Amino acid sequence: MNLVSRKYFGKEKFLKVYYKLIRTAQKRRTIYYEDVANIMELPTRGDYMAREAGQILGEISEWEHNEGRPLLSAVVTRQDMGMPGVGFFKLARQLGKFQGQDEPNFWRNELQDVYNIWS
Repeated sequence: MNLVSRKYFGKEKFLKVYYKLIRTAQKRRTIYYEDVANIMELPTRGDYMAREAGQILGEISEWEHNEGRPLLSAVVTRQDMGMPGVGFFKLARQLGKFQGQDEPNFWRNELQDVYNIWS
């Protein structure tokens, strides 16, 4: 059973974003949600962008989790926060990966795990 509905899974946009996240992890870097929006040919601001970028990142993260890997979307951060948005932590809780309150520490550890897998 999937927690995240599959709107983009297996489609061209999914693959483009997925490969960008892998390349970002291989370089041990992060990107912004706006970068994901550009790949998806979405506006770079607003609720629609946030919803659609969150959707595809959720699908990717759940896929990675089901494959026994850390949440690849950890490489995507908000420009104003320097870490992922609330959807990342909500999904991590739903997947049973995160039960605590220290979101920055959880994210840093997850990001390091992503780097270790992909670089």
